[in-house]
Amino acid sequence: MTKPRQIPYLSEDDLVALNITTAEVIDSIENMIRGAAESKVWGAPKAVILPSDGRYMMAALAAADDPALLAVKTVVLNPRNPERGLPQINGLVTMLDSRSGLPAAILDGNWITAVRTAGLSATAAKHLARPDSAVAAFIGCGVQAQSHLAAFADLYPLKEARLFGRGRANIDKLGQSAERLGLAATRCESARDAVAGADLIVTSVTVTGVAEPFLDADWLAPGAFAAVTDLAVPWNRDSFAALDRVVIDDLEQEKALPNKLVSLDLVAGDLSDLVLGKIQGRSGDAQRTAFVFRGHALGDLALAALAYGKARAA
Repeated sequence: MTKPRQIPYLSEDDLVALNITTAEVIDSIENMIRGAAESKVWGAPKAVILPSDGRYMMAALAAADDPALLAVKTVVLNPRNPERGLPQINGLVTMLDSRSGLPAAILDGNWITAVRTAGLSATAAKHLARPDSAVAAFIGCGVQAQSHLAAFADLYPLKEARLFGRGRANIDKLGQSAERLGLAATRCESARDAVAGADLIVTSVTVTGVAEPFLDADWLAPGAFAAVTDLAVPWNRDSFAALDRVVIDDLEQEKALPNKLVSLDLVAGDLSDLVLGKIQGRSGDAQRTAFVFRGHALGDLALAALAYGKARAA
């Protein structure tokens, strides 16, 4: 009798220990985008279930022939999880060999989501943010703020992190992370105080915690770049018209979904267009730009494949 093959599981600790850099994540994302342009990488629009009790359930699928991997990320957001001592969002990434269909690995989905999201923002920022950006503002101070702080500190000469959020513990934790990186950590009394004059703005407000939009793109200073990771729920979406360039993650996915993140009339293109040079990124120091996104299955595949490859090599 053939002994069942053990499927490797990479936990959050395993993935952190790989010491994957922001530059490696960007390279992997851009390689997947180029592969998709050559019909060697494929992605599908997200599948979403929205039960009436406020949960958000999502699945994303992408596959490549080089490396020969298929990744499916499944996530559940439950706003009542903190009452049980659990993170609001939990998930897994399941990987198969894309040719044989045999299982390859299972990865912690929370780490993949955090690092992949920051990687997508960093890939967009490479084209849309000023290289001398020194002040980063974080609206929402949880997991995504932590991953974006780490990514942007890798890429830009940051001097100050401005913090605005609801949970004191998260604000303090993010402030400590900023200070460990040698940055000044400024706790702001309002979102507008945080955004005004900042070079980089990251919004990662928990979607279920927003009663009314409270952010306005008019607040962005000349030259600022915003990474909008929270489905634009806390933003006055009409205000995006004030920006010089708005890019989303995946135009085909956006067209297929009913609730648009931003009016498509305001969208210059998507991340693939930026990477492939089909649209121009920042063309002047005073331009105000934004990357507004839901999450890109190619990003999950890029990071999962990168992590799996490094783990196998180790």
